[in-house]
Amino acid sequence: MRALNIAATGMAAQNMRVEVISHNLANMSTTAYNARRAEFSDLHYQQVARPGTINSADGTVLPAGVQLGLGVRAAAVSMQVEQGTVTETGGSLDLAIEGMGYLEVTLPNGDPAYTRDGALKRNGDGLIVTSDGFGVVPDITIPEDVREISINADGEVYAYFDGQTEAQLLGQFTLTSFPNEKGLEALGSNLYRETEASGAANPGDPGEDGRGTFRQGYLENSSVDAVHEITGLIEAQRGYELNAKVITAADQMLAATVQIR
Repeated sequence: MRALNIAATGMAAQNMRVEVISHNLANMSTTAYNARRAEFSDLHYQQVARPGTINSADGTVLPAGVQLGLGVRAAAVSMQVEQGTVTETGGSLDLAIEGMGYLEVTLPNGDPAYTRDGALKRNGDGLIVTSDGFGVVPDITIPEDVREISINADGEVYAYFDGQTEAQLLGQFTLTSFPNEKGLEALGSNLYRETEASGAANPGDPGEDGRGTFRQGYLENSSVDAVHEITGLIEAQRGYELNAKVITAADQMLAATVQIR
C-alpha cells in the first residue's frame, strides 16, 4: 500500500521542519544570524493514465488523467536574507552593517570567509580580528598608544592620540556583496564561504553599488521572529500527527484485508 510510504515521507519532512525551527530558536541571540526556512517539493508521480492521452474505450482525450503522487522530499533549507534590528553596545569596535554586504575575514588556512558579525576585537599585535581571532580584510592594526578609535559609515578607521587634535587614518573596511547571498555555504561561527551558487565575491567600498554602511557602537541582532517560529512549530507538529494517523489508517485497512476469508 503506497499510503504507508507516502505518509512516512510526510513525517520525515515535518521532522526536518522542526529541526530547522529548533535551530532558528537556538540562534535567537546570535549576532547577525539569518533565519532558515525548510522548503519542500513533491516526489515523482506514477502515471497511471497520462493527461491528454486517448481513451481506448471511446477515443476521447483524457482531460486530467490519473497521476498518483509518491510523497514529499526536502528541496532546500534556505537562508532568509533580511536585516536584523540593531542594538547599541557602545563598543568602539562593534560594527553593525546597515544594508547589504559582508566583512571578509581570513581563515587559518588562508582561505577567505565572510561574516556580518561585527563584534570585532583587537589581538595582542593590535590587529583587528573577529571574536574567533580571524583577521579582518584588509589588515588594520591599532597602535598601543591610541586614545580613541572612530569608524565612520564608510568604514574608515581613525585613531586619536594624546597631544594630537587631528585623527590619523589607519585604514578602511570594505564590504563584499554576492549575486545570490542564499547560495553561500554556512561554515558555523557566523561565517560563510563563496560557492558557485552564490556567485563571485564582489568587494568594494561601503555605500557603493548597493552595499550597506557601517554604524559604530552597534551590533545587528538575529532576524529570528519567535512568534513566527512557534507558529510554524505548531503547524509542523500537527502535520506530523496527521501523517501518523494516515499510517494508522493504512495499517487498519491492511489488517482488514488480511482478515477477509
